Amino acid sequence: MQRRDLLLLAASSALGASAWAQAYPGKPVRLVVPFPPGGPTDMIGRLLSQRLSDALGQPVVVDNKPGAGGTVGADIVAKAAADGYTLLYGSTSTLAISPSIYKGLGYDPAKAFAPVALVSIGQQVLVINPSLQINSLKELVEYARKRPGKLSYSSAGNGTPGHLGAELLKKLTGMTALHVPYRGGAPALNAAVAGEVDFTVDVVPTAATFVRAGRVKPLAVLSQRRSEQLPDVPTVKEAGFAEVDADFWSGLVAPAGTPREVVARLNSEVRRIASSAAFKSQLAATGATAQDTSSEQFGAFISQEMDKWAAITRFANVKAD
Repeated sequence: MQRRDLLLLAASSALGASAWAQAYPGKPVRLVVPFPPGGPTDMIGRLLSQRLSDALGQPVVVDNKPGAGGTVGADIVAKAAADGYTLLYGSTSTLAISPSIYKGLGYDPAKAFAPVALVSIGQQVLVINPSLQINSLKELVEYARKRPGKLSYSSAGNGTPGHLGAELLKKLTGMTALHVPYRGGAPALNAAVAGEVDFTVDVVPTAATFVRAGRVKPLAVLSQRRSEQLPDVPTVKEAGFAEVDADFWSGLVAPAGTPREVVARLNSEVRRIASSAAFKSQLAATGATAQDTSSEQFGAFISQEMDKWAAITRFANVKAD
């Protein structure tokens, strides 16, 4: 083939890819949320899907696929066609933590996805059932010391930020407590409210509602700074222990191999949405902060977070139950 023919072929391919991207999407897009309805990842994923539907001119349909710390849903997307019509609303647990605690995953988290955009960052808080009559983290640690093996806590599942946050606290304070995993953040928090467990580490957005209603009592924020939604609640360091940084985040990824033009289109729309005052206000109401990143920046962020949470899992000796 002559050089001119090669150039024409390359130009034709580029034009074809560009035209295909401009036509995308030509049908509804499936957005897999790997947790049950009602939890923080689902809440923010639904806010994003509504606005993406308007931006793309096609329905972006949320499909909840919970289980195994979010790896069930992640596995579905990792093995889906790389055409932009199946996306994952991933989070700290699915994209950064699971690789460190789950062995034999059917996909390589570091290679299975094409990062699109980081959407939000939020904080976590330790809350207890009010019946314990405890008013500080130090009192909880002392309560647990006097009753070895008696305390229990819930989480949204193995490998979730709440699970690791609680295990990190146990390691730092010497406290003992039985881990009871649930299939999502909403049932885990409800378990603490109902007294099925003694405490939980949950995201501020959902926990704050129950705190204000007096149904759980907050003891400490697992972050470097206090929460704007719970300004009277100290950080773990302020409560008398070592500093803990267990913020959670969520963002959009596609199967690896998704055309760059499609990733770029999605990134552009997500960044436009995340930069809007209305979306920022919606996220702020849930205690999360909207983010504005390129796909490359999100990829680098995921890599950094994988290293960070791997160190935490080693330090706290966390394994899948």
